[in-house]
Amino acid sequence: MPKLSTRSSLSLFDSSLIVPALRGAFAKLSPRVQWRNPVMFVVYIGSILTTLLWLHAIGFEGGTGMAPGFVLAISVWLWFTVLFANFAEALAEGRSKAQAASLRGLRKDTWAKKLKGGHRDAGLHGALTQDQATLHSARATADGGTWLPEQAPNLRKGDVVLVETGDVIPLDGEVIEGVASVDESAITGESAPVVRESGGDFSAVTGGTRVLSDWLVVRITVNPGESFLDRMIGMVEAAKRYKTPNEIALTILLVALTLVFLMVTVTLLPYSIFSVGAVGAGTVVSLTALVALLVCLIPTTIGGLLSAVGVAGMSRMMQANVIATSGRAVEAAGDVDVLLLDKTGTITHGNRQASAFLPGPGIAQQRLIHAAVIASLADETPEGRSIVELARRMGVSDSANAGAMGGDGKPDAVKTLAGGSAAHAVASAGGRFVAFTAQTRMSGADLPVVGHTVETGAVMLRKGAVEAVRKHVEALGGSMAPELLRTADDVARRGSTPLAVSEGNRVLGIVELKDIVKADIKERFAELRRMGIKTVMITGDNKLTAAAIAAEAGVDDFLAEATPEDKLALIRQYQAEGRLVAMTGDGTNDAPALAQADVAVAMGSGTQAAKEAGNMVDLDSNPTKLLEVVETGKALLMTRGSLTTFSIANDVAKYFAIIPAIFVSTYPQLGALNVMKLASPSSAILSAVIFNALVIVFLIPLALKGVRYRAVGAAALLRRNLAIYGLGGLIVPFIGIKAIDWLLALVGWV
Repeated sequence: MPKLSTRSSLSLFDSSLIVPALRGAFAKLSPRVQWRNPVMFVVYIGSILTTLLWLHAIGFEGGTGMAPGFVLAISVWLWFTVLFANFAEALAEGRSKAQAASLRGLRKDTWAKKLKGGHRDAGLHGALTQDQATLHSARATADGGTWLPEQAPNLRKGDVVLVETGDVIPLDGEVIEGVASVDESAITGESAPVVRESGGDFSAVTGGTRVLSDWLVVRITVNPGESFLDRMIGMVEAAKRYKTPNEIALTILLVALTLVFLMVTVTLLPYSIFSVGAVGAGTVVSLTALVALLVCLIPTTIGGLLSAVGVAGMSRMMQANVIATSGRAVEAAGDVDVLLLDKTGTITHGNRQASAFLPGPGIAQQRLIHAAVIASLADETPEGRSIVELARRMGVSDSANAGAMGGDGKPDAVKTLAGGSAAHAVASAGGRFVAFTAQTRMSGADLPVVGHTVETGAVMLRKGAVEAVRKHVEALGGSMAPELLRTADDVARRGSTPLAVSEGNRVLGIVELKDIVKADIKERFAELRRMGIKTVMITGDNKLTAAAIAAEAGVDDFLAEATPEDKLALIRQYQAEGRLVAMTGDGTNDAPALAQADVAVAMGSGTQAAKEAGNMVDLDSNPTKLLEVVETGKALLMTRGSLTTFSIANDVAKYFAIIPAIFVSTYPQLGALNVMKLASPSSAILSAVIFNALVIVFLIPLALKGVRYRAVGAAALLRRNLAIYGLGGLIVPFIGIKAIDWLLALVGWV
């Protein structure tokens, strides 16, 4: 199955994007499209007007006050200005369409094994409860007696299907029977499989993913065309359709500035007529020059790039493997000032790791460690691997050394094993590994006693949940020492997880699993604090454990022993204070809080209720992605603010270029304002118009890639923007207009 690459590998100006964007730029010349952008609509009208003036000037040169070649040049560059703005928007939309095409490529018709009589829940309960043996037999054989083949497009909500090893899940659904490993790389891009099982927060499965092992019975929860994949495609394709509140507010400001400059420009014609009559010298300013002046003074730079910035913000969110339902959600992320973060997986690693070996009375720690390592070799969970890694860090090899275990008068099976890894030693001695399962909650190894096989005499090593190991040793006639029970309780009270290790019918000790705080999380929280964002840790731990982890991680506050009602109340409390709140969640119990939060990132692996309640979906199901979401939202706002600052600042140079040019014949003293020493009035006007068009092209990469995110406060950010984009907006146009004027003079177009 093809993998979705939302982190697009397409370069900014990839040929597969450029050609459609060029076509789109011309398609957007329709008046129905142009009027939606008031600033560029003024340029559009100016382009039409100057084109008509050129046609008029061909036969009546004296009637325009300008040479036809000059009028044509102005008209052409005004059209280029409109096309460049259209191209920027079309290029941004093209990147989103390419991502939607990648998603659409995953959608394919598959065959499914449908439960006979299970359509729309009919007979479902009976099929799953009255005769489980028949069900499991049908699962094993899939002979068509219970399961009927059906194409995915013919499935409907409520149907029940069987998916086995190698099968593709036909549509979104909920697991109602079985446990299986599922490859979701087609959706998330992550190669590591995930476990899906009935009940809890990990029962949701997504259409288009593949079962790697075991089997699942899935109740379909959507109709064809309503799947998660279909909704993602719709979200991406709809990215260009909605303006955010901030974008609307900025558009109103730009319209107001445009109206002001329009009023000023309109008054210049009668003023010029009066001045020429009063002075008795010079020529009346032409309509072409006035149109050029208006286009250069209105904020065309940000007006032309505004839509592209918004669409590109959603595209960058997609590249982070986050689907936003609208641009509003992306912008809201940039305005967030409170982050609610789950402890597990966000602040801590989530996969608990071994932190200490606690031997029982009379047991050497070395003996406990070796038993724990061998018992963990068949445990592929992160917890099992962490036990082996902790032993290695403590300098205890996983080799089966002599004297590693023994006692109680029993032959020591390990003493007969040669050097090398414990796994090789167990296998070479005829030992047998016992894999970890969710049912037994234990893993281990059966080691043959000297002179016996595993079947005739073995020492059983087990590691697992305390209760599971206790029952195991009691079944063998042993018991768990009270001291070890107290040790296990102490570990639990510290917020850690105890695992017991046994050899035969004796428990050797406890392994403490601790959810380790991520190494770089404290620095990330410090950055957020500098930006004025408050971080709040949400956990089900008791207050003492929560306080200790909060202090270690550096969060500003925490909510311990949190219930869904507590989360909802906390969000409402912050919102009542006028703050914007962001949070993540994956379970049905998170849905109310997600629906209430201003920015709600639902995990792609979460329940359907969580996805529907959130306004973003993280395909990677990585809780720390919330930090990246906020940074992307901040970058969007920074990009828009930077381009607005540059756009307004670069008008200053145009004043010095055009104002002297159109009035110098009447008022020669205005020649002193020609600080750039432009070659002629015609060259000055044309140079300003050309620069005004080309600057949009040069700023397209910045609009699409975004201003680099920096964790600074609002005041520092304002100073930086004014220094770089404000000062740059003042200086760059002087250099650009002068360079264009020099080229025009060089080729004799003055």
